[in-house]
Amino acid sequence: MNTPVLSALEASLQQFGKLAQKDAKPLIKDLVAIFSSDKAYLEKVADLDKAIDDYPTFESLREVVFDLLLINFFSDDVNKLEEDYLDSPEWEAIEEQTLDRGTELLNVLLYLKECQDEDIEPELSDFLKEFLLVDEDEFQDEHRIYEEVIANQILMESSAQEVAKVAQDISDDSEIKELFYSLMCFFRNPKPAHDEQVEVNTNAPVADFDSAVYQLLINFNNS
Repeated sequence: MNTPVLSALEASLQQFGKLAQKDAKPLIKDLVAIFSSDKAYLEKVADLDKAIDDYPTFESLREVVFDLLLINFFSDDVNKLEEDYLDSPEWEAIEEQTLDRGTELLNVLLYLKECQDEDIEPELSDFLKEFLLVDEDEFQDEHRIYEEVIANQILMESSAQEVAKVAQDISDDSEIKELFYSLMCFFRNPKPAHDEQVEVNTNAPVADFDSAVYQLLINFNNS
């Protein structure tokens, strides 16, 4: 299992469990076994869904955990397959079957993986312009999805409390709404001290989910 993925999974579920007053250790154990198994990808997806079904307290993290499973596949599992597997009809069929799964967090994790590979520090403007290419005409879907993030880059100089105020005003129809707070707080400082983490967690609009995703990002980035 990929080390940053393991660190992110454990930190995220532990944080969520702490706030939900539910022991996350049994679910973490089950998910680590699933992520580490030699089963085919879709079998792992099915096992992941069963594991979350068995621990319904953590339901809101289902698609976030799916994102981590996919990153783990790209980082670890794919090395055990044929070199051109991701260009194969088999993988194309899998992508079709899972089109409605996951969240926009996947893009952030892919970006952070690229930063790790290239030994560069993650920055919001770099993520938007160089990774998502939101300024390019052919990537206007990404521009639409991340519109609130693009419009509020000034929040990189603001407090977690200010980020929370903006997050709460974002339309419920926005595809980035549920991730806005944790994403923006992460990019404010990808390597926060303990006091800053406490500040972010304390101001989270949706305490368990937002702080769990925030912990996921900082632990994935710093592992």
